[in-house]
Amino acid sequence: MARRNRIVPILFILPSLLFLGIFIYMPLIQNFYNSFFDFSVFSPTKEFVGFSAFEQLFGDKIVMTALVNNIKYAIISVVFQVAFALVLATILEDKLFRRIAPMLRVVYFIPVMISISVIALLFNFIYNPQMGLLNSFLELIGLGNLAVPWLGNATTSIYAVIAMSQWQSIGFITMLFIVAIQKIPKELYEAADIDGAGKIRQFFSITVPQVKETLFVNMLITITGSMLVFNEPYILTNGGPGTSSMTMSVYMYQQGFFKDNMGYASAVATLIFVVTAIFALIQIKVSGTGKDE
Repeated sequence: MARRNRIVPILFILPSLLFLGIFIYMPLIQNFYNSFFDFSVFSPTKEFVGFSAFEQLFGDKIVMTALVNNIKYAIISVVFQVAFALVLATILEDKLFRRIAPMLRVVYFIPVMISISVIALLFNFIYNPQMGLLNSFLELIGLGNLAVPWLGNATTSIYAVIAMSQWQSIGFITMLFIVAIQKIPKELYEAADIDGAGKIRQFFSITVPQVKETLFVNMLITITGSMLVFNEPYILTNGGPGTSSMTMSVYMYQQGFFKDNMGYASAVATLIFVVTAIFALIQIKVSGTGKDE
């Protein structure tokens, strides 16, 4: 009986471990193995080149530009998709907005359900330098000197792409925070009201500590997604103009499927994995997840 009790849990987790091994860990190992070879999709053989792909990688200025863009993406996303989403969720759950909160939740969540291709076309029109809504609005309020070709300017292109991503994704993170806030005992807020604590004090003393686990998960989702972002820059700018809005995933795709340099693309993919894993481990360490309280 004791032996059976030990075997049964293993049988339950075995299918999950099998799927993880086949679809996650095996591709990671194979990708790392491929980075030591020079080959193309149509090549019948592979030429072993050792660490030359990684030597090229760390001397590649485009890789550094892409990495910096991914970090910018992560920082801005943490501010808007996590910090601002928490504030927004707190406001929507406040008694003042309780009657219209369901409608506002739908409004904020609609962009999440729209295809990224459709949203990219929408923002391509918004950013249009001649007849776009953004430049037209700036002209209307007397700030026409700020109007630029947002996607065609090397300085603004990456920020224009990031802005589109924030608009689409903030609703999803907000909903996760709303679910967490709804689980906070109402007695805590009632006691704070009796003690005379204002909304801001309640936010920092009650809401933030009570949703810290959800806060950590949302930060992990956001930063990891920022390191892997592909659709938004690829559809809007394809990394341009030049390489000003290039991200690691777009560069990997270009190397592998446009230049047919699969070995080097595998090295870029390995770097993406390493950087993403480092950020995830830092977050886990900082948050203290897993420690006994």
